[in-house]
Amino acid sequence: MKNNIILVNVILLVFLTFNYLNGFSKYKFDVIVIDAGHGGKDPGAVGKISYEKNIALKISLHLGRILNENLPDVKVLYTRKDDSYPTLNKRAQIANSKNADLFISIHCDSFTKPSVRGTSTFIMGLSKSNANFNVAKRENSVIELEENYEEVYKDYDPNSTESIMLLNLTQKSKIENSALLAGLIQEQFSKRVGLHNRGVKQAPFLVLWMTTMPSVLIETGFISNREEEIKLNNNTHQVHIASAIFRAIRDYKNYVESIN
Repeated sequence: MKNNIILVNVILLVFLTFNYLNGFSKYKFDVIVIDAGHGGKDPGAVGKISYEKNIALKISLHLGRILNENLPDVKVLYTRKDDSYPTLNKRAQIANSKNADLFISIHCDSFTKPSVRGTSTFIMGLSKSNANFNVAKRENSVIELEENYEEVYKDYDPNSTESIMLLNLTQKSKIENSALLAGLIQEQFSKRVGLHNRGVKQAPFLVLWMTTMPSVLIETGFISNREEEIKLNNNTHQVHIASAIFRAIRDYKNYVESIN
């Protein structure tokens, strides 16, 4: 009897292992959600000649077009394609409901010192610097423009260290892949576009917390820097930024599909 039980357990283990590995072999990266930050009543950061929301939208649309042209097997979805304002909750819901493989949120940065420049890619996590934390607080503050935001985001307090630590613990399962993609994006920005690389950073962005797949938030340059703002409003430069993000996504896709 004991031997029969052992045999049954071995057969069951082999069956489960086969199905587990077979499921992985069928994994295919096929849905990506592009999130143009801000929009509508929320302009985002304001420069001398432009709004963050408009730059983010243009880069997002360029990125979607390039993905469609070069990765036709990947379905591209948007949180917005016009000057509208989806709530942060809605942006995450779009990605989660479509079982997206990646969530890319595109933004411009801003700072009080106009000399500060460069690009950063953020992943969800507990910030180790006041600068990162302040960036997240600025982006998260838009929830106050939303109706009934106290109830919708009742489990999230952007000013609470305890809240941020709790959120960080819930994200560990996707941080590794998010960090991989973020590193690829920053590498493309610096090596292929020649942008100043401010690195991969962690901060408690609400929109990254609420998504269930690997997610990054890209700061494509400082709208508060006169030179970078002019570049960010240049169509060719926007295409170069979008192309760099595309190449990083392509390389990430090839990697995760190959290891599975």
